[in-house]
Amino acid sequence: MDRDKILLTPGPLTTTLRTKLAMLRDWGSWDSDFNDVTARVRRSLLRIIHGEDTHVVVPLQGSGTFSVEAAVATLVPRDGHVLVLDNGAYCKRAAKLTTLMGRTCTVMGFDEASQVSPAALADKLAADKTITHVVLIHCETGAGVWNPLQEVADVCAQHGKGLIVDAMSSFAALPIDARETRFDALIAASGKCLEGVPGMGFVFIRKAVLDACAGRSQSLAMDLHDQYVYMEKTGQWRFTPPTHVVVALAEAIAQFEAEGGQPARLARYTQNYQTLIHGMSRLGFIPFLDPAIQAPIIVTFNAPGDARYDFKTFYASARQRGFILYPGKLTQVETFRVGCIGAIGPNEMEQAVAAVALALEDMGIASGEPAI
Repeated sequence: MDRDKILLTPGPLTTTLRTKLAMLRDWGSWDSDFNDVTARVRRSLLRIIHGEDTHVVVPLQGSGTFSVEAAVATLVPRDGHVLVLDNGAYCKRAAKLTTLMGRTCTVMGFDEASQVSPAALADKLAADKTITHVVLIHCETGAGVWNPLQEVADVCAQHGKGLIVDAMSSFAALPIDARETRFDALIAASGKCLEGVPGMGFVFIRKAVLDACAGRSQSLAMDLHDQYVYMEKTGQWRFTPPTHVVVALAEAIAQFEAEGGQPARLARYTQNYQTLIHGMSRLGFIPFLDPAIQAPIIVTFNAPGDARYDFKTFYASARQRGFILYPGKLTQVETFRVGCIGAIGPNEMEQAVAAVALALEDMGIASGEPAI
């Protein structure tokens, strides 16, 4: 097969040739041309959430998790109390990093097959006045749940609590409008729905809380307030930037805008999702989630009930045919995941379904129907 393998994962993603080619040039980290690219990317990111008047955006080197950790450390005072709404693996990661940074952390658990509950959050905030901040994962890709951002934001605003949103797998695809949705910080990354390459996160911070963030972070490299102040003053990154990642993201954003922005990206991903669901159902596969709470980002499928099924064998067979699947992230049942995002369309999703059908055939499995 001449083409690269297609990544049906929640990131890194399949990228376009134009995005790959953008990385063929070397850039000086303090050079004015590179500073111009950084400034252009920051302006473009703010436009995506209509946050020009209300928020600033601070880019940060590293994977998305680096930026989540940086946001919590920068936004939450040392004596703050964070409530993490937990319905999956990435929620648990947010709770762990919050605790490791010495902030008081309470976890409010929900079933991984359900959304978090704004009503339960309201009750919790009314009962515990010590909570200062709430952490929400917008799209919990452990199972693929689309959590109710607007409703959670409204509850936090009513109770005067700061909201930190991990929008890693949703930003630029699912609707987010800073004019309507109040949040203190929102975190995303280059290698997700913008279809850039991994290596850079970015955090939107509400201007009203920005000044109070000075000196809160116990980390030098992850202090978003310092990063912001330095970048505003000099146009440069404080420490060596991921230059190739930044210019690839600039190119990816240009393609995002040409496609029609967030509504067009959501439409394509939704079409990918529908193509996948229809194709997999023909093979007997059953999605783990209720469609009403499923984000068109990544789909968790129940594993086939056939005793001959083995994920590693299944994965290797699909991979041989050019498609990279993703293991399940759930503890209660055996599953696997298929992403719907990246520089792909319905044709690639149909091809992926065909590869899955052949993988089942290789394993002597007649149907993807689960045991349950």
